Amino acid sequence: MSSAGSPHQPRPVSSNTTYALAAVAVVLIGLIVFAAFRWSEEPPGVRNDGYGPVREAAVEVTVSPEGVIRLGRPDAAKSIDIFEDPLCPACGTMETSYGQELAQKIDEGKLAVNYHFVAFLDPQSKSKDYSTRAIAANLCVAQTGSGPTYGKFHEALFTTRQPDEGRDDLSNPALATLATESGAPESVALCIGDSAQLDPARAAAATALAELDARTDNKAATPAIYDGTTKIDWTNENWVIDLAP
Repeated sequence: MSSAGSPHQPRPVSSNTTYALAAVAVVLIGLIVFAAFRWSEEPPGVRNDGYGPVREAAVEVTVSPEGVIRLGRPDAAKSIDIFEDPLCPACGTMETSYGQELAQKIDEGKLAVNYHFVAFLDPQSKSKDYSTRAIAANLCVAQTGSGPTYGKFHEALFTTRQPDEGRDDLSNPALATLATESGAPESVALCIGDSAQLDPARAAAATALAELDARTDNKAATPAIYDGTTKIDWTNENWVIDLAP
């Protein structure tokens, strides 16, 4: 504590400075509260854990001229649209939590999924083109027509083998190996290794992004799930069984 004769005297604080400090304090408190709220949120649980990817031989995979990959029985009761980027962490979370539940509904013929792949996270990948190359690999695997093979590949690509955004990614040889491990023949591995579907992947990604932009007023984000024109809240833990009881 300063004495009366001390050469250093506290400098008066102006009212403007007081208001500024108070504003900063309010912002900091808000950030702390928000962070505490986020940290207290539990991540979504894994629904139907243990089921695994699509397993029924009757489930087929096809590719539309626009590059949309459809996974489902030909006579599935309902089709939904899912927009994903292979590098998108939230897509990985969604697939980890709900992919097995979706797989069962697909096997049962209650749902088919139209996968629309975008590649706006290419710049965030280590190779700067991972999303596009992963889409090309999806197109190669889809050429098998086998739902179980494609389902296994897609599940791994978005869960156990999804790269960390900005830190690493899978090379074409690694993607080819993953396809082979999923049951795809050597011709698919060659398709991936030779980048045979790279140009179609670029075109498909551009088409998917344009459609997603149109649906979201140019505020595209993934994952985005639609039942017709109705956007589905995938953070609602019951969204899959609400679509296909």
